[in-house]
Amino acid sequence: MLKVVIRADASSYIGSGHIMRCLVLADSLKLDGHDVLFATRPQNGDLVTFIKQRGFSIYELQQPSDWLVPTSTADYASWLQVTEYDDAQECATAFDSPDLVITDHYGIGVQWHKVVKKAYNCKVIVIDDLVREHAADLIIDQTLLREPSEYHLLNPKTTALTGTQYAIINTHFSSRHLSQLAVVNTLKNRPRVLLSMGGIDAPNASLQVLKVLKDSVNPPITTVLLSTRAPHYKSVTKFAIEQSAWLTHIDFVDDMATLMCEHDIAIGAPGSTSWERACVGLPSIVIALADNQQTICKNLEVVGAAISVELEAISKNLIKAYEQLITDYSKMRTINLQLCDGQGVKRIMKHITQLLNGSLSLRLATQLDVEQVYAWQCEPETRRYALNKDVPSLAEHQAWMTKKLASKSDYFYVIELTKSKDEKAVSVGVVRLDKTAENTYTISIFIAPEHFGKGVAKLALKQVDILHPTKIIHAVVLKENTASQALFSRAGYQRINEEQFTRQPVE
Repeated sequence: MLKVVIRADASSYIGSGHIMRCLVLADSLKLDGHDVLFATRPQNGDLVTFIKQRGFSIYELQQPSDWLVPTSTADYASWLQVTEYDDAQECATAFDSPDLVITDHYGIGVQWHKVVKKAYNCKVIVIDDLVREHAADLIIDQTLLREPSEYHLLNPKTTALTGTQYAIINTHFSSRHLSQLAVVNTLKNRPRVLLSMGGIDAPNASLQVLKVLKDSVNPPITTVLLSTRAPHYKSVTKFAIEQSAWLTHIDFVDDMATLMCEHDIAIGAPGSTSWERACVGLPSIVIALADNQQTICKNLEVVGAAISVELEAISKNLIKAYEQLITDYSKMRTINLQLCDGQGVKRIMKHITQLLNGSLSLRLATQLDVEQVYAWQCEPETRRYALNKDVPSLAEHQAWMTKKLASKSDYFYVIELTKSKDEKAVSVGVVRLDKTAENTYTISIFIAPEHFGKGVAKLALKQVDILHPTKIIHAVVLKENTASQALFSRAGYQRINEEQFTRQPVE
């Protein structure tokens, strides 16, 4: 189990999008067996309670002596409420040796990353949309039409994952995507419209849109989604009550994928929700509420997935855009379904696994490893859960291992860790695959006691998946060895009975 820290904020100025997409990634990291901690600054409009409700621990950063008010929607420096350096210094001493730090914050950049990376010697992943400079190992930018070449990479080993194939949206959307591909969706005479302008909607675009729809000849059946944290929540709910014949208001929804599939058209702010709409084939009218959303609006229009209306021109241009969308509905729906398949987090997790595995490798054992492996075999911790509790003599071990190394059908690996490219690799354990049938193997793994609890076994199993994706692999784990039973379960092995697990071929 590796330690992961996610540094992100939500507020009445920032909105909720950064935290919400980080929660999606956090869910996958947690499911993969990692320990995830959120580092966030409590403030007006935050999501501290919601993060805790989702099952994650929080490190609450210090309150500023004076609260800053951003001068514009692009005043990202004020979003932190302290200087970038001060935020980095606090974070550089706050955590217990994280293996990975993820940032999703427009107020955090290269200076912050360098300070924290130096403090913990950890991997850094950045989620960004603004094509800024970062001192990171991995950059994720889900912006439509974004290219990796747009990023100036300080380190040639840094990978930039760009485009909607890496959209960080809930995994529920991938199954909905498949079902929507099979649906022949014809637009009804009175479309169902989903209006969602984000968690805050500071300019109250929701009410502006609703008033325009109300004055149309035949208002569409409309659902407006607006949270209680929004400053104009009361005015929208009041309007919804007055117009209940065609309008429904909801505060929050757990299953956004299902809600979207119940509607034909979306009107809303761009951002991560743009890729959610695309995934389920929901054509939309997009209204940018901040400077950083302009690129998304432009690119969605370029590919024909949405129609953009400026915030200042809602009353003038919304109905025209709505009528155009209805005319082009079928074509736009097809384009949206082609933009995003909902598999972004799955693709990102593969890169994260490779990144974390970068310091771990499996090499084929040789005769030079015989004595080291024997020393590990003699450790009480190794014999404790071994199927054969008897400690062999050195001669017996040499004969056994020599035979194993000569086998043409089995695999005998030594697990190695490398802290940096300048340091020699250190041997920390063994993984064996013994062939039992065609394309079928039994796995054995043990780690040197001094490396227990560092996630080595988990990373080694990930490496086995990479090296042998087409093999069927069985594992026998004594029922009292609860740690190893949990290890194999988290690694994707199916339990067959009390002490047997199996892993089918992986993608």
